[in-house]
This record gives sequence, structure tokens and C-alpha cells, in this order.
Amino acid sequence: MAGELDHPPITINGEPCPEFKKTFHVSKKVTRARLYATALGLYELKLNGERVGDDYFTPGWTHYESRLQYQTYDVTDKLVAGEIEWTALLGNGWYKGNLGWVGARDIFGDRLALLAQLHIEYTDGSEEMIGTNNSWQVTASALQMSEIYHGETFDATATTSDWQVVETIDHPKDILVAQENEPVRKIETVRPQKLIQTPNGEVVIDFGQNLVGWVAFDIEGEAGQKLVIKHAEILDGDGNFYIDNLRTAKQTNTFIIKGDDKESFEPHFTFQGFRYVQLIGFHDNQLDLTNFRAVVLHSDMEFTGDFTCSDPLVNQLQSNIRWGLKGNFLDVPTDCPQRDERLGWTGDAQMFIRTASYLANVAPFFKKWLRDLKAEQLEDGSIPFVVPNVLIEDMKEPEDTTTHKPYGSAAWGDATVICPWTLYIAYGDERILAEQYDSMKAWVEYIKSQGTNAYLWNTGFHFGDWLALDAKPDSYIGATDRPYIATAFFAYSTSLVRKAAKILGKDEDYHYFSSLEDHIIKAFTNEYVTPNGRLAVPTQTAQLLALMFDLVDNKGKERAVCKLQELLEESDHHLTTGFVGTPYLNHVLTENGMNDAAYKLLFQQDYPSWLYQVTKGATTIWEHWDGIKEDGSFWSTNMNSFNHYAYGAIGDWLYRKVAGLELDEQIPGFKKFMIKPYTGDGLDYVEAKLESMYGQIRSAWKKTNTGIELEVTIPVNTTASIHLLNVDRDHIKIDQQNPENIEGVLLVTNQGKDTVVTVGSGTYEIVTSL
Repeated sequence: MAGELDHPPITINGEPCPEFKKTFHVSKKVTRARLYATALGLYELKLNGERVGDDYFTPGWTHYESRLQYQTYDVTDKLVAGEIEWTALLGNGWYKGNLGWVGARDIFGDRLALLAQLHIEYTDGSEEMIGTNNSWQVTASALQMSEIYHGETFDATATTSDWQVVETIDHPKDILVAQENEPVRKIETVRPQKLIQTPNGEVVIDFGQNLVGWVAFDIEGEAGQKLVIKHAEILDGDGNFYIDNLRTAKQTNTFIIKGDDKESFEPHFTFQGFRYVQLIGFHDNQLDLTNFRAVVLHSDMEFTGDFTCSDPLVNQLQSNIRWGLKGNFLDVPTDCPQRDERLGWTGDAQMFIRTASYLANVAPFFKKWLRDLKAEQLEDGSIPFVVPNVLIEDMKEPEDTTTHKPYGSAAWGDATVICPWTLYIAYGDERILAEQYDSMKAWVEYIKSQGTNAYLWNTGFHFGDWLALDAKPDSYIGATDRPYIATAFFAYSTSLVRKAAKILGKDEDYHYFSSLEDHIIKAFTNEYVTPNGRLAVPTQTAQLLALMFDLVDNKGKERAVCKLQELLEESDHHLTTGFVGTPYLNHVLTENGMNDAAYKLLFQQDYPSWLYQVTKGATTIWEHWDGIKEDGSFWSTNMNSFNHYAYGAIGDWLYRKVAGLELDEQIPGFKKFMIKPYTGDGLDYVEAKLESMYGQIRSAWKKTNTGIELEVTIPVNTTASIHLLNVDRDHIKIDQQNPENIEGVLLVTNQGKDTVVTVGSGTYEIVTSL
């Protein structure tokens, strides 16, 4: 893009937010007009006072040093004959604002700037281009303060008459890339549930749902009246407004009334995570709940999956998982949306991506983020803990005596391998593997270069089984040996790179990574498996990783399964796992003959469990199993998010095992797939739907007096194998419900104790008798 970058003068740079202006004249009829824009900071454009586009937080958050997105808008209908005033409002956003928990600012740059071009085509064949240059003007806007963590202050009484000439600067243009992800948009509106007067006398609105976005309202009042809205996720045990878990994030929006009839307020460049808002400065006659609304914002993904069942608590859990995605998929996959963090933690993303792929079409969302991950990767192949990386200082956990660099942790850095692989199998697009392949290889080579043993990863800092319940007192890191976890993920990532090499036709790499994987598993066995097959690390997570990643077989596998069962019995059938172990827990149980134990874990309602959170009123997934303790008190205020999607990875098991919607890695993207439901005590019926690239896939089963009725829908141009567990072929009846569209039952075979029905497209009802 040609054009100059408009910089506000140093005196108008963030607080108040700068507003740019350019006036031009349209004297002919317009055939087409396109507007291109980007900024250092966040921008909002208007033509004659009308907002351009429905995108928010543009140009988005990227690795700004190498990638700066621009957006394209069709503004043909906004260019009518006469004078046009083009304005642009800028905010600090991720580029210049406060990021991280150490108060860092200006991480990517210290001055805001705008770059824009307007291309106009007229009916007479002529064209005109208007861009940012020194003919623009700038002033301090009525937006007095804007920070992602802290909120905004808007003074409607402020004037914008002191217009100054802009300063133009040179800035690299080769970093510009077109919008890649679906932009952040207003997705839905949530209305207030009730108005509360707390024991402390606070006036609070309860929206009934922990969400991410902002509160908009309409109001009438006197000029200069100052209205303050604070945001919180929960009330404390006494029913008072609780914000201690926000740490330094203020999450406060302030509006100063102009006093001209009814006014409307909503923020521009900030977002809040909240269910409750405290109203300060409002008069009693201004508290009509119909004037308030919560606007939900997130990346505008197409939602593709739906899961319902006979248990209302499990249905609420599913809702909580979905709202966790909504709240944290805002341009980047954030860990939490409320405190002074909101960062793209790599570990959280790889733990949840498989579940996310059932809930929504997340391919564009993650492709964009993975490009930034690749851009942030260091020359030695290591990956930062967060992407984009804003952790500018070395880190030290409470139990550590030394500091460590903010990159290179097992299970976190492995996102560079696990995420592309998951996108490939979920959507069948080899291009994501081709694009990320060098990054995937570099990460594995980085691990191999650590320490004196190329096949054991026993050096460096690792988060381990983060927040596991078997941790030592005052520790965030679980009891599972961290080099054990690191080596297990070393083997797993190597296996995925091996598979990617095979798919991409890189035969030499395929053989190399096959050999490397064999060596890692052998080293793992020598280090952590006794001659009798017992794992040396006796934790739930240790058994899970060995079984999930195929690190043990034969006697070793049998002993790991037995040990896992023993550990569950010791914990009275409760989990002790953290971020690393939990995503695999129920899968491993179901796949190793302990499906009853998996169901028992799902239905536990006391601490620790998924449904414990639900019984405590959760409407999103918590960061800690006991974010609210059984006595009503809270976990430590320094890290207690109530909207943290990592443990929502149980959704993957609900779709893939309970409902049975399982893809085939050999023919990915649900071109060929299985429907293999694992029924269990506690559920009378289950229904799951997935809008695949080929159409809707559906699995619905219910228990009857004589057996199970399973109804399935298979899209055109796909093939499915329906696995009926422990059912003889003589005990099934298949009804083709829409025979005009049916390719027919292709094959019914016995596989061990299971009967497999291979079918083409259509809807089938399968009745099994005992």
C-alpha cells in the first residue's frame, strides 16, 4: 500500500485518544469505493459521522514487528455527492497500552499512527485516491482514556475544536497483510436479569451469564454527571461485589453526560469479562434495566457443534464450555478475559483446540494465530509462553529460586505442533501442515538440542502439570515429574511431525522422525519404566500421558491401566490432574476399558469435579477446580479466573466418546468417520450435531427397555462406520428413514465384540436389542 502514516503530535498520543479528520468533496456519481485501513494501535473510522464497518479491535493483535493486518471496507453507499468528513479515532490497544501483570506499556511502540486509503471509482470511468498525508488534522478526542485492562473514560462535554496539523512518518509497508481471521464483532446481546442492592450498599446488575464484551446503556441526565460502571465475574460469599481476582485490572468505564436529551454510551477499544456490574453515580430514576444491555464480542466464528443430553447439569457444563470459547477467542486465544493478563498462552490453546474444533469453525482463527507463533519462534526453535509475546522480563514461580526465560516449556511450546495437526485432521487442509511444517520441525529440533541426552528432555523450566491437585503446598506445579512430562510431549510432538512429513511427501524427514521417535520412547522406557513395566512416576497424569501417547505397551500398558484405576480408587474416584493431564483423562479411561470410571468422573458433583463448578453457579469454566471453595471462600486472589477454558477440554470427550463423533485421521475432515458412542450410567439420551464441510453429522442415542436406539445422519459424499459396542449383528435392526437420498447400507461386519455398520449418506435409525 502506498501512502503516508499519520502520527499524532507527541502531545496527543493516547490520553486523550487522538481523533483524525480529513474533509473532501464528491462531485460525481460513485460506482464503487473501497477503504483500506490499519493502525499502530486500534482504530475506528467514520464517514460523515457514520461508522465504517462492523469490525472491532481493528487491525487486530499480531506480531507487529513482522505482521500488521489491514482491513478493507466497501463504502460505496456512504459516498454521496457533497462534502464528506472522514474521521478516525485511535486507542492504545495491544500496541501501546498496558499489557501483562508487571505494568509494562509501549511494548510494541510508543506512538499511535494511522494508515488509510480510499479508492473511488466514478461512473464516468475516472478514479480518485485519497490517503493519509499531511493534509489531515488531529485533535484530542472526548475519549479521555482507553486501556484494554482498565476500561475507558468518555467525556461527552469535551470539545474537539483545537485541530492541529498531523505529523507524517515513514514506516515499513512490507509487513502489511490482509485481514486473516474473522474479525471481532458484536455477536449477541444479553439483557439484565435483576438489580441487586448488596449488603455493602452497592447497586449491582446481574446479567445471569459470565461473558466478554461491554455494557451499553441509554441515559438522560444533567450535564457533567459522572457515571461509573465497574465489572466483576462473581459476588463474594456475603453477596457483595467482588473484584480482588482482577489484580491490577480496573475494568471500569466512565461516562460524563453532555446533558442533551437521551444519550447512549458504549466503549470503543476495551472489553471486560463480567457477569455483574456495579453502577456508581446513577440516580434512582436512571436505573431502569431496560436501558442496559451487555454486548457480547468475540471473533465471528461459525458455530458448528451442539451437544445435549438427559442431564441438565451436563448440559450446563456444555454451555459453560461454549461460553468459555466465546469469552476467550477474541482475536487471539486468550487464557482469561478479565484480569491483567488476557494473553495468548500456548499451552491453554493446544489443550482446548480439539474441543474448539467441534464447537466452531476455528480454522481461520488458529491459522492467523499460528502465523504469529511462527513469527515469534526464536532462531533456536523455542516458542514463547504467550503469542504474541509480551513477557519482556524473566519469570520466577513462587517455588523457584532462579529466574527463567519466557519460552521453551513442554506442553506449551508443543502448541506449534499439536495445533496445526489438529486443524489438519479436523478440516482436512494439508496447507496448514505445509505452512507450519518448518516451525514444527524447528521445535522438535530445539528439544533434541537440550542437555546431554538428545532423547530425554530433562533441562530447562517447565510448567509441568499446571495447577494439578497433587501439587505440594503453595505450589502451582503438580507432583508429576516435569522431565517425565517434557519427554512424553517430546515423543508425542515427534510422532506428529513424523505423520506430517508422511502426508507432505517428505520421505527423508519421515524416516528421520520415525527413528527419533523410537529413540525417545526407548530412552523414556529406560528412564521411567521398570523391568516389570511399572511407571516410576505414580501420578494420574503420568499414567495418562504414557497411555495417551503410546509410550508403553504390553505389560507396561496393563500396569499403567491398573495403576490409574488404583489412583482413582485412592482419590474416591476424583481427579487430581491439572492442565496437562485433564484433557486426556476421560479419553484414556474410555479407551482402556474403564468407561464406567469416566462416566463416574463426569457425574461427580463434589470437589474436585466439572459439575462441582456447575453446582456453585458457574456459567463458564474456572481456572481452578476450587475457584470457589466448599465453604464459600475463594482460591488465592493472585490467580483465580472464573472464565478459563482449559478444563473445558472435557467437551472433546463428550463429542467423541459419549456421542461417538470420531474422525478418521487417514481420511481427515470428516470425509470418512466413525460414530462410536460409549453409553454409560447416568444418561438416558444424548444428541450431538456437527456441521462438517460436507453437511450435518448427527448422532443421537437413547436407552429403551430392550436396548439402545441410535439415530445417525451421514452427509452426502461421506462414509461412516457405525460401531455398536457389545451388540451382535443378529440383534440390530436398521431403518433407512429417507430412502430417496440413501446410498444404502454398505456392509455389516463383526469386529470382536462389536458390530460395525458401514453406511453412505442418509439418515438411519438403528435399534439394538439385548
